[in-house]
Formats: sequence, C-alpha cells, structure tokens
Amino acid sequence: MTESERIIEILGGTKALGAGAKRTQTLSPLIQRGISFSALLHLKRLYDLSDEFAQRVIAVSQRTWARRNADSRLNAVESDRLYRLARMIARTEETFGSREKASLWLKEPNRALGMQTPLSLLDTDEGARRVEDVLIRIEHGVFS
Repeated sequence: MTESERIIEILGGTKALGAGAKRTQTLSPLIQRGISFSALLHLKRLYDLSDEFAQRVIAVSQRTWARRNADSRLNAVESDRLYRLARMIARTEETFGSREKASLWLKEPNRALGMQTPLSLLDTDEGARRVEDVLIRIEHGVFS
C-alpha cells in the first residue's frame, strides 16, 4: 500500500473524501478544496483522540469547530494540518507494522522527545519533523 493510499484509509477512504481520492496521485487537490469534516471525525475515532486534541492539531477554537462541523468541510489550512497528522500516523503505522502498535507508541512519552508523547508534538511542523526523525532512527535500528 502506498503512503497516499494509507493516508486515504486513515481519513476514512472514499466515503469521507469522495470518489476522486482513489483516482488521484496526489492529495493536493483535496487539501486545497478542503477535506471533509467527516474525515477528521474518522481519524479521531480510529485513534481514540479527544475533540480538544483535534482542535489543537488543526488550530481551531470550539466555535470554529462547531462551524466546520455544520459546514461539513475544513478550509485549506486546516486540511493541510489534518493531512500532516494523517501522514505522520501513516508513517508510524508503516514503522511499527500495525495500527495498534502505532497508536500505543504515539501515546507513550518518549525519551528521545524529551519525555513528550509523539502525538502531542504533531500540532506543528517542527514537532512532526522531530517525531519523523525518531521514526527514521527506529527504522534504522538506532536506539531511541
């Protein structure tokens, strides 16, 4: 399965993203158009994430969250943040070989990340890069 296919699956597949999700080589058009709010809810359910965490990751207030839910679509910036989260989850699943192991690793404090959970760092690009660096070290057998 390609990274894009894995990300599409994490975001709820064609049911949440529309039929065009499977036909495209890149997810850029979906991100620019705005990913559906149901894709965010699917990822949230899949990984048992709180509304508060999801709001922090996509950087919206409770009021904006309610509006996006009513509108059924995130804007392009919020969609890009959701894509970053889904991409990092996909990368973690690839590294650990299963959704269960990835979920556990993402939620446990990590010494290489200053005893922060990897999931808590995925709200910024810098944090995502730090998590990705640790995943690369794990893939290459470097103690992390």
